[in-house]
Amino acid sequence: MTETEAVKSQDIPFEGGPMDGRVLPVMLGPTGHPPKTYRIPVPDPDGGPPTVLVYRRVPRGHSKRLGLIQGWKYQYDPDDTSGGRLRWPWSKPATPPAGPSSGKPDEANG
Repeated sequence: MTETEAVKSQDIPFEGGPMDGRVLPVMLGPTGHPPKTYRIPVPDPDGGPPTVLVYRRVPRGHSKRLGLIQGWKYQYDPDDTSGGRLRWPWSKPATPPAGPSSGKPDEANG
C-alpha cells in the first residue's frame, strides 16, 4: 500500500457522555466526512450484553463569511432510537410504543 492509498482519518472531538473531552482518530468515508453516527460498544463487567454509546456528528463551527462548516465533532445521544438501522426517505415512520391512548375516544371522559 502506498501513501496515496492509505486510509485517511481525522482527529474528532467528543462532547457529552462518558467520552466527553476525548479526541479520537476517526476514519473518513469516500466523501471525506466522518460517519454520521459513531457507536462505541462498552462491555458489561458482569458478562451481560454490552452497552452501546451513540454519538452523532454535528458541525464544530461555521465560517463567518460563507457559513461553511469548519469541521466536525461528535455529540452524545443518550436517547438514540434508530437501533442501528438505516433510515431511507421512503421508509415508514417509526411506530410509537403502544400505550393507553390507542386512538379511540376515552370512555371515562366521553
